[in-house]
Amino acid sequence: MVRASIIALAAATVIVGLAPTAASAGWWGHRADIRADRRDIRADRFDLRRDRADLRQDFGDLRRDLRFGRRGDIGRDLADVRRDWRDIRSDRRDLRRDRRDLFWDRRGF
Repeated sequence: MVRASIIALAAATVIVGLAPTAASAGWWGHRADIRADRRDIRADRFDLRRDRADLRQDFGDLRRDLRFGRRGDIGRDLADVRRDWRDIRSDRRDLRRDRRDLFWDRRGF
C-alpha cells in the first residue's frame, strides 16, 4: 500500500515537472508566430506605401495625358489607376488580417 502511494506520488511529480517544459516549448512556437506576424505587417505597410506612390504617379500621368489630349494613353492610365486602387484595397485587407492574427497570437490562440 505504501509502495503504491509512493509510486503514484513519483508519477505525479514527474508529470508536474514535465508540464512547464511542454508549455515553454509551445510558448517558443507561439513567439515565432508573433515574429512572423510582425514581419508580415511590416511587409504589408511597405507594399501599401509603394502602391500609394504608384497611384500618385499614375494620376500624374493621367492628368498630363488629359491636358495634352493623348487619348490612347488615357485608357491605359485609367487601367493603371484602377489596378492601383485594387492593390491598395488588397494590401489594406492583408494588413487588417495580419493585425488580427497578431492580436490573437498575443493572447495565446
